Amino acid sequence: MPTDPRGLRADAPALDAWLAFQEAGPTPFTIPGHKRRLDLVGDVVAGDVPLYAGLDTMSQTRGVLAAAEAKAAGLWGADVCRFSVGGSTHGNQALALAVGSPGDRVIVGRTLHRSLLLGLVLAGLSPVWVCPTVDDLGMPRGITPEALTDALVGAPDAVAVFVGDPSYVGTFADIEGLAAVAHGWGAGGIPLVVDAAWGAHFGFHPGLPGHALARGADALVTSAHKTLPAWSQGALVLARTERIDPARLAAAIEATATTSPSGAILASIDTSRALLERDGPDLLGRLLHGVGALRSRLRAVPGLAVLDGPDVDPVKVCLLLAGTGADGTRIEADLIDLGMPVELADRDTLVAMVTLADPPATLERLGDTLVEFVERHRGTPRPPAASIAWSVVPQQVCPPREAFFAPQETVPADRAVGRTCGELVAPYPPGIPVLAPGERVTEETVTALRAAHRAGVRIAYAADPTLETVRVLRD
Repeated sequence: MPTDPRGLRADAPALDAWLAFQEAGPTPFTIPGHKRRLDLVGDVVAGDVPLYAGLDTMSQTRGVLAAAEAKAAGLWGADVCRFSVGGSTHGNQALALAVGSPGDRVIVGRTLHRSLLLGLVLAGLSPVWVCPTVDDLGMPRGITPEALTDALVGAPDAVAVFVGDPSYVGTFADIEGLAAVAHGWGAGGIPLVVDAAWGAHFGFHPGLPGHALARGADALVTSAHKTLPAWSQGALVLARTERIDPARLAAAIEATATTSPSGAILASIDTSRALLERDGPDLLGRLLHGVGALRSRLRAVPGLAVLDGPDVDPVKVCLLLAGTGADGTRIEADLIDLGMPVELADRDTLVAMVTLADPPATLERLGDTLVEFVERHRGTPRPPAASIAWSVVPQQVCPPREAFFAPQETVPADRAVGRTCGELVAPYPPGIPVLAPGERVTEETVTALRAAHRAGVRIAYAADPTLETVRVLRD
């Protein structure tokens, strides 16, 4: 029988409902079709409980989910909170639908995840891209208030600003400054929406940056399954309603959500919130200490750089390998063989994702292994090179929605140069578009994408992941 080892049940309505369902041992005549039997397909369905006729009645008479969401709204200081079983992808797309109308322009940081790009397609919004600055190590830095001001001067009719913060590698921006620019624009200001998928832990320890709402943003999307211990796909959408219409946001969330949400995922979001509220400072303090020791050890490796500084998430482990001559994809292969996969690896970069669930012994083993494998693959040092994901400068030809629905054809990649792209192409991870519907295909992007593919990086979302061909708009 499932238990509540940390005693969080009393403060987590969805967890309480999930446990109560398991304890009652019902005989449901509702979905899901496995009917809680493990003798058919095994433990793969263990713990699966629906929201409807599971955590709550089919008519939602107990208000379990609403109570859990209200607790999360209170913790983050939001007017509205909605849980999602579709990850931050769902949240990004819902917010795109919530802030504008077809044809409206929005300012978008180019390091945002591909899910926001598809949100623009759904909503019919036209992006005005703002590219990040890239530092001497080839790493993206946050969008600056000055860059946002310049973008708004060029697009004074923009209705919202979307940025990703923190970035995939842990760098973060001056959210207070960005909020001041957005809120000071026009008669009543425009909303600042932050995709903080990688920053659910922000704001819950004095050694960490504040979360985006506390720093002035109007809406925040974050993944409870990335840096908190929720089930995969668990995410939260949090918003203040001065500049975002709560009814429009609710409609947008419902329009893009499943009508059969997993109660287990919802309960894990609620439980992660309760854990963060009660034990977050202690657990995150231990994590900060452990990662600090790990970073110090890795910095001692000759030629190895550890991304760090006042604008970098202090619990992110991002290694820059150019100075060692080692190839990150080869290190990754050895780590996979050892059963220690990492979040991202390309030739020059390796990101190991650590969270409050990693005990000290795990971090020590990670340090031992990384030191060993860097030495195993050490080579001739080389200059750092920025990933195409951070350095692409898009050439917008038409809005993403127009291109998505336009007549298209498949052509050899070399013949696609100069044409308008009809599909989304992104190295994954990090899942940041290098080519998007409505953008001009350039020789630079084709060359860089092919080089990434040859190096073993997965090219995602393209109809032809080998990049022998590309989908373009018909002339």
